[in-house]
Amino acid sequence: MKRVLIANRGEIAVRVIRAAHTLGLEAVAVHSDADRDSRWTQLADHAVHIGKSAAAKSYLDAEAILRAARESGADAVHPGYGFLSEQPAFAAAVAEAGLTFVGPSAEVIERMGDKAAARTAATAAGVPVVPGSGALEAPEAALAAAEEIGYPLLVKAAAGGGGRGIRPVRTPEELAEVVPAAQAEARSAFGDGTVYLERALENARHIEVQVLADTHGHVVHTFERDCSVQRRRQKLIEEAPAPGLAEDTREAITAAAVRLTESVGYTGAGTVEFLLSPTGEFHFIEMNTRIQVEHPISEEITGIDLVAEQLRIAAGAPLSVAQEEIGRHGAAVELRINAEDPDRDFAPSPGELTRYDFPAGPGVRFETGFLCGSRISPFYDSMIAKVVAHGPDRATAIARARQALTELTVEGVPTTIGLHQRLLADPEFLTGGVHTKWLEQRL
Repeated sequence: MKRVLIANRGEIAVRVIRAAHTLGLEAVAVHSDADRDSRWTQLADHAVHIGKSAAAKSYLDAEAILRAARESGADAVHPGYGFLSEQPAFAAAVAEAGLTFVGPSAEVIERMGDKAAARTAATAAGVPVVPGSGALEAPEAALAAAEEIGYPLLVKAAAGGGGRGIRPVRTPEELAEVVPAAQAEARSAFGDGTVYLERALENARHIEVQVLADTHGHVVHTFERDCSVQRRRQKLIEEAPAPGLAEDTREAITAAAVRLTESVGYTGAGTVEFLLSPTGEFHFIEMNTRIQVEHPISEEITGIDLVAEQLRIAAGAPLSVAQEEIGRHGAAVELRINAEDPDRDFAPSPGELTRYDFPAGPGVRFETGFLCGSRISPFYDSMIAKVVAHGPDRATAIARARQALTELTVEGVPTTIGLHQRLLADPEFLTGGVHTKWLEQRL
């Protein structure tokens, strides 16, 4: 591997470019019309225009991306997260073109991307799953399954991800209405109308385990993250390690994640996600077959460059560390800074960054794909940056994150900076162990 094309945009494109350069690889950026003068195109060794501003005409256009890879002489493709990163057809097309896909095989992506099939795989690996159903076609079948599972329930798209394609249900009457609507929504959003049911666990925490697996049969974890601060199932704050997690639970949940990863023949970086009940029981919910937005906090507490490991694994190298060599050092927190207006129900707020001052200081890491003068486009996700803070303990990490927010200045678009400042001072958050509905109840 000598030259890698990054089939993505924004801060993750910048992140992959940096990792590639660390390993002595050339990086190829792609961009739409809207991103022509983007930061990642400036940092890359080569930049290729792939289409119009709309994602469907550029970052979701597999043919355009493969054409860019051929034209630029790339021999590998890193999908980042979102867009085509969990599309098995894209991974297969990259391989068929004679290029290296930086991630698991198309077969594994397809198996673990189908949430119902992933539940079956977890059960086979002896990993506890949330009580639920198999794939459902008709509302009548859903009603019958619901009687066995019990309410409240979640109707989930089998091909969903990123917190999308999920609808809560509390009664049989709601279920009869929601299933057809959820199927239509899933077909529109994911091209697959398959849905299944899952028991809704009340006041649960969202705990995920970062895993790495090479092509030589080695699998390791880099501990867990707590991603419970969510709004409408979209994460806002993530922490590593999970605060207040009992050590025996940590050992059990990380072992379960490694066991599942081994059992499905996974390679690359991935995340195994669980719900943790107030009584300490954990249940598998899904596996994300890509790098996660929140991967920097795992890097901060372990010192492992996860994106560089992705590239090394794709090139056929063994993992650079064994499990017994991976230590946990201090605590880290990540804040997602979005161009959204909290006073208008978090409406996305595109526009030009007329002032953009970055934070710095001990233990502070700032990741962004933009500079002052950049335009936040209405065509893509509203996240503009991530503030990552690390310290010898959780209190220090949070204090450094709060200080970083006082130095971060964004003008031209509304942002969630003020919300993060309030959350980091909230007594319930500071106590640790909030659940996935906590933020919505707080708001």
